[in-house]
Amino acid sequence: MKVAVLDINGKDTGRKVDLSAHVFAIEPNNHAVYLDVKQYLANQRQGTHKAKERAEISGSTRKIKKQKGTGTARAGSIKSGVFRGGGRMFGPRPRNYSIKLNKNLKRLARKSALTMKANDKDIVVLEDFNFEAPKTKNFTAVLKALDIQNKKSLFVLGASNNNVYLSSRNFKGSEVIMNSELSTYKILNANKLILLESSLEGIESNLSK
Repeated sequence: MKVAVLDINGKDTGRKVDLSAHVFAIEPNNHAVYLDVKQYLANQRQGTHKAKERAEISGSTRKIKKQKGTGTARAGSIKSGVFRGGGRMFGPRPRNYSIKLNKNLKRLARKSALTMKANDKDIVVLEDFNFEAPKTKNFTAVLKALDIQNKKSLFVLGASNNNVYLSSRNFKGSEVIMNSELSTYKILNANKLILLESSLEGIESNLSK
């Protein structure tokens, strides 16, 4: 698949790159995508929720009324969950929500997500660039030139670039990551996927195994 390479001004450089068919043109596996996104979202959960149960509530342990003859249900403790101020019955406890998936399935999910973006023509290949200093206005100019200032965008770098990363931090709708940090969720969550030229080799190398 041939894709034109643009510069930071949004203009065609006259060069084209060939996106690997093994990564950007496979038969998408929707279930693999679902499982990988499910794992990503589950792993974001802290699982630190906790409610006090009757054994953890401070209160009297005396039997509050006699067992029989009251005409109402028996009650043995004021700390019971049926009384106001009592413990919570079957309340949430700390737990680990993380899910494990094998590497081949995660690799298939990422390739499926990239293929979906390629089919929708939502992938832009940008030549490598850098800023002299981290400035928001420099990154704003790039977004305007690519006409994506009002869209969610994901910039994928081939190597760490602190100036570009810091310049993008004020934009909630834009994110800058390394090619090794690419995930199915981040690919699908972005309206436009901006791949820098230097990132392509790493992406194809990681996903062609």
